[in-house]
Amino acid sequence: MRLGLSLGYQTAWSTPADHLAMAREADRLGYSVLWAAEAYGSDTVSMLGWIAGQTERIDLGAAVMQIPARTPAMTAMTAATLDTLSGGRFRLGLGVSGPQVSEGWHGVRFAKPLGRTREYVDVVKLALAREPVSYQGEHHQLPLPGGAGKALKLGFRPLRSDIPIYLAAVGPKNLELAGEVADGWLGIFVAPDAAGDQLAQIAAGRARVGKDLSGFDVVASAPVVIGDDLDACADVVRPYAALYVGGMGSREQNFYNGIAVRMGYADEAKLVQDLYLSRRPAEAAAAVPRDFIERTSIIGTREHVVRRIREYAEAGVGTLSISPYVGDLKSGLDTLRIVAEAYAESGVAS
Repeated sequence: MRLGLSLGYQTAWSTPADHLAMAREADRLGYSVLWAAEAYGSDTVSMLGWIAGQTERIDLGAAVMQIPARTPAMTAMTAATLDTLSGGRFRLGLGVSGPQVSEGWHGVRFAKPLGRTREYVDVVKLALAREPVSYQGEHHQLPLPGGAGKALKLGFRPLRSDIPIYLAAVGPKNLELAGEVADGWLGIFVAPDAAGDQLAQIAAGRARVGKDLSGFDVVASAPVVIGDDLDACADVVRPYAALYVGGMGSREQNFYNGIAVRMGYADEAKLVQDLYLSRRPAEAAAAVPRDFIERTSIIGTREHVVRRIREYAEAGVGTLSISPYVGDLKSGLDTLRIVAEAYAESGVAS
């Protein structure tokens, strides 16, 4: 198992300079990849392009480039460019986002996300392979029928035609699709003791195309808070967990709430959602079970960190991507170093 760093996206309390400092330290410490995200603020591509020129070895992952935000051809162009400029260090993470962002921000209907994702990946792969992009699907038609367009191919030879593609998948069917069409999975709220079902769903997709899980990168994103007081550590993670379990999507369609339900927290997940959608986020955060946070995060002392790293490795995780939940840059850098030392001590290095 390898280590990764999840930078997330730009917020009011983190600066580009902070992100760059974290990226450089992760590069120095031997982390394998850093991931940048986007929602409806800072974008992934600009952040990774800026960091690419100021790091040396660490891979640069998009977690994710939103499918409704770009045509598949534009995504292929961008991926090929970033990979070439960085000397072959780019990893392409894709996801459909959620109904609120897709329809409210990008103006793209969220319907049929599985079919749209499958076709999108098909077109991206065609373009990266420098094949003439001719595709007639339900959601993507290239060239457009009856028009003046012709099947074009990527206008430069990229450094790699097989840039790794990851899917951010949550539900069972989407996990199967990740196994079938992608090289890796970007997982959120991954609990080592409950990951077996998720890996089985990915394996089912792999089997559909005659492959197994070997070579498939399971990426688990985990919040990290170092400290002696587990309650205090859990409290730092609570607002994040409440936002996703309670506030992402609608009452009828919240994929992260579904994760909590499948993990055995149906009543608690409903309460968190009811509170959050009633505009009581502090109460929603307080209602998140500590057990849920402990199972899906890394909180506690350095000894806890060593044990949790081993648990993620034993569960089949290929890349443990940590997200330091800290209040300042120094604490973030310290967390990176503590986790790197715990990783070396754990003996799980691949």
